[in-house]
Amino acid sequence: MNRLTYWPLIGLCAEVEVWGQVIDNQDVTFVGLFAGLGVIAVARLLYHADRYAEFTEASEEQGAEG
Repeated sequence: MNRLTYWPLIGLCAEVEVWGQVIDNQDVTFVGLFAGLGVIAVARLLYHADRYAEFTEASEEQGAEG
């Protein structure tokens, strides 16, 4: 997930949290909170998957050379 996607999604989730506090609706606040945590979790999973793909490519290249 690139920064142009990540930060607007985090901003949207923060806005939902604030809106939930403004209208005094705890359910909306929790939706924003959990959506934000979901965005963070997906971003971390994609980051680790990308690093793992790079690691396996490097391992395959070393195996082909040696």
